[in-house]
Amino acid sequence: MNETHEKLQDLFNRIPRRHTADNVKEIYSILDEYEDVLKEMEADERYGAKVAPLFNPLDSIRTTVKNSNSPKASKKGKDDLFDEASSALKDEIEAAMKL
Repeated sequence: MNETHEKLQDLFNRIPRRHTADNVKEIYSILDEYEDVLKEMEADERYGAKVAPLFNPLDSIRTTVKNSNSPKASKKGKDDLFDEASSALKDEIEAAMKL
């Protein structure tokens, strides 16, 4: 397993499942670290252009996380939005690991 795959696996394993204030901070941290790993992959000739499409969903995931922390949302709404964001992030990291 190469270093990039190990970083991605570590990020994948850190993705929280439940909506809490701390988990919102954690998922933002994971998103930032994941974006940094994607930038490293993009600079690597082994991955190159195949990585570019993986950047596209990041803003959408961040928006969903932000909405999950809205004071206007119900507890169930927050949980559902957070679950949607964490699932999407897991899918994206899995896609990156398959490159």
